Amino acid sequence: MKTETQKLATPARPLEMNVRFDKAQLLRFQSLIALFLLCLALTMLSDKFLTVSNLWNVLRQISVNICISIGMTLVVLTAGIDLSVGSILALSGAITAGLLKNGIELPTQNLFIGFTILGAILVGILCGTFLGALNGISITRFKVPPFVATLAMLTVARGLTMLWTGGFPISSLGDTFLYLGAGWFLGIPVPVWITTVLVLIAIFITKKTRLGTYIYAIGGNESASRLSGINVKRVKIIVYSIAGALAAIGGLLVTARLDSAQPNAGISYELDSIAAVVIGGTSLSGGRGSIIGTVQGAIIIGVLNNGLVLLDVSPFWQQVVKGLVILLAVIIDKANSSDE
Repeated sequence: MKTETQKLATPARPLEMNVRFDKAQLLRFQSLIALFLLCLALTMLSDKFLTVSNLWNVLRQISVNICISIGMTLVVLTAGIDLSVGSILALSGAITAGLLKNGIELPTQNLFIGFTILGAILVGILCGTFLGALNGISITRFKVPPFVATLAMLTVARGLTMLWTGGFPISSLGDTFLYLGAGWFLGIPVPVWITTVLVLIAIFITKKTRLGTYIYAIGGNESASRLSGINVKRVKIIVYSIAGALAAIGGLLVTARLDSAQPNAGISYELDSIAAVVIGGTSLSGGRGSIIGTVQGAIIIGVLNNGLVLLDVSPFWQQVVKGLVILLAVIIDKANSSDE
């Protein structure tokens, strides 16, 4: 026979389950809710926001951040971080532009090597992949914390960019290359097409492949993953290599859109990327998150940047606002993690 305490406690269980279910549903759609409220506010504050030309401009701008953020998501899912993506973006874009315009000249050998657009692009992507792999090797082989290893790569890649460009932009890269960043295909900007393909590939990797399973497992419990036979070091090197390659693709889009490789390109891009990942619901502790969530986070950051410009907010205040958004997203992430 139940006691009075048991009788009183029993009816509360369905209510508790409903509360948890409602909270889970809210967390699932929190990015979309935030995006809707942000768009609603900007629509009321500026008549220029909800126009076709501005919306295409926003999508074109966020394409670069989505490229970087896809790689950042994979890294964060393994409980890592990559602060070097902005510098890798700049170096890869500069190398591609330099090879495309000037080629490689070896006076001592009386040799000149010219590059096609495809050849220069492949070299730029390989450069980003190589630098990403170096990050992974530093972290796995030499036990350097991800924060320190990628911070060092940030400085190295930025210095190499300055050396390669001499501190001056590399411009006038041709209409064909410009098409990658500023062209249209079937009424949609080319960068949006490129980003869409990358997003679909990333979703397939995380949801349908063994690599994706390993990435989530390592972020959830690295020790258990290692004991279960997963080659943790190899997976991390692959993940950081992918992040470097995607940063390089972002660099190509930036360079093509501007028709110029700027030595200071990509500065603070890693902050926008991390913000997109966290706002999208990926836990900084690893093991929880999704590519779709990151895309939503990148759209929020892009809309926020665009809205602040339309409202003529000072660039200095823009940095303050974005910093507060990142802090708020991390606080929410920690609160959600503690409740689980």
